[in-house]
Amino acid sequence: LVMAIKVHGALFSTCTAQVLICLCEKGLDYELLAIDMVAGAHKQQPFLSLNPFGEIPAFKDGEVSLFESRAINRYLARKHKDIGTDLLLSNSLTQSALVETWMEVEAHKFDSPSSVILRQIIVIPKYGKAPVKQVIETEMEKLGKVLDAYEERLSKYKYLAGENYSLADLHHIPHLVYFMKTSKANTITSRPHVSAWWNDISSRPATVKISETMSLL
Repeated sequence: LVMAIKVHGALFSTCTAQVLICLCEKGLDYELLAIDMVAGAHKQQPFLSLNPFGEIPAFKDGEVSLFESRAINRYLARKHKDIGTDLLLSNSLTQSALVETWMEVEAHKFDSPSSVILRQIIVIPKYGKAPVKQVIETEMEKLGKVLDAYEERLSKYKYLAGENYSLADLHHIPHLVYFMKTSKANTITSRPHVSAWWNDISSRPATVKISETMSLL
């Protein structure tokens, strides 16, 4: 059996995990092809023919070749909207617009501070360097403001786009899997509605399956 869907990535990668969680939510078969990032395989051919920017993951579905994890997930959600979870809430224009809105919030407001914090707390020490406290504090302040907005939103709705789970929620999961294992986890648990939301989305079977394989820690 030749698997139509191939994901070129790495298990520790949050962007790879975003795609794998989406595939699991849809119940789709796929093959994960490990890219040796330590050897710099992502910066060389043949990988650059899949993603000219040398970043993981890259994705192939038959003749379709894509990169950028959020775009891949939009594609999967649209192509397979009638199987598994409808992750774009595509039956309602208003609902799908709200999904898109909160996906933008994740991409432009949540991703950057959380990435910097994880790099400081988890990645940098792996190379024998000390985290920069001032950088962590600055980014924690930015992240706190984003999470305050989430707390307000989630006090009214079960999920970011409303009453149904969607890509807007899913895209937060990989960063939060790592974040919740750090000393900063109380940033989530101290906000009751954000905490309840995280408990919900982190216990979904697709999340559990993929988060158990994420290997940065």
